[in-house]
Amino acid sequence: MTDLSQPSIEPDTQDGWRARIALAYSPRRERTRLIHCQRIGPLSVQRAFYPEGPVCHSYLLHPPGGVVGGDRLEVAVHVQPEAHTLITTPGATKFYRSGGRLAQYRQHFQVAEQAALEWLPQENIFFPDSRLAMQTHIELHSESRFIGWEMQCLGRPVINECFDRGQIRSSLKLSIDAKPLLIEHFNSEADQLQQASAGLRGYPMQATLLIHPADDALLEQVRAVFTQSADATILAGATRLDSLIVVRLLGHQTEPLLKQMIAIWQAVRPNVMGRPACLPRIWAT
Repeated sequence: MTDLSQPSIEPDTQDGWRARIALAYSPRRERTRLIHCQRIGPLSVQRAFYPEGPVCHSYLLHPPGGVVGGDRLEVAVHVQPEAHTLITTPGATKFYRSGGRLAQYRQHFQVAEQAALEWLPQENIFFPDSRLAMQTHIELHSESRFIGWEMQCLGRPVINECFDRGQIRSSLKLSIDAKPLLIEHFNSEADQLQQASAGLRGYPMQATLLIHPADDALLEQVRAVFTQSADATILAGATRLDSLIVVRLLGHQTEPLLKQMIAIWQAVRPNVMGRPACLPRIWAT
């Protein structure tokens, strides 16, 4: 696996934030502990919470003023064998107009054998005229467990603001035992991305939820959630790629989309993680 102590963001050669945080979790005295936290810039993590015994709940704090063109952020997480951590964010990450410059956001997650990671952040909000290159790399072991989601909001639909100007370039790579299983790329201008039938079909919000390990029974459990919590404002589907379930959702508002993803997480967590769902306290504030 990659050495998380080595930054992959280039040296700071232009204006804008350069922020990086590298976190490592390991079991210590019957609990998962944050044993390593290397920080550069405004990214930080709050002290650990333990609302469900041995599982470590961590809150990742992004720059309070949001992200603008020229900013470069990197998040690296390594969960060591037998550790179990849940990471979320207290609020949305906002990407503001760029002034022509590109913002960079890189995420790298490594989950070792017999380790578990739940990556459950709040949404990313892309303001008109924002320009972003986003890379997410997830490295799993065949015996590791992972539930993770990302939710993207184009513009601010609650005030009828459309993402009609700007560019998003994103890539997602998920590997199991060093073998790529899922590779995706988005590289589109604002209007092309939002209106294309192979893109967002006019929806301003999209979400992806990944679950590992998985089988056909778990896939049917996910699909049952769609039926039980039917919402005409959401377009949702789920597929299985070997031991990975990929859930995709399109919607018009944050709250219904997040509610649907939480419902799926609550349904599958006992089977995937071996314990009932325990909502992060920050979600109630």
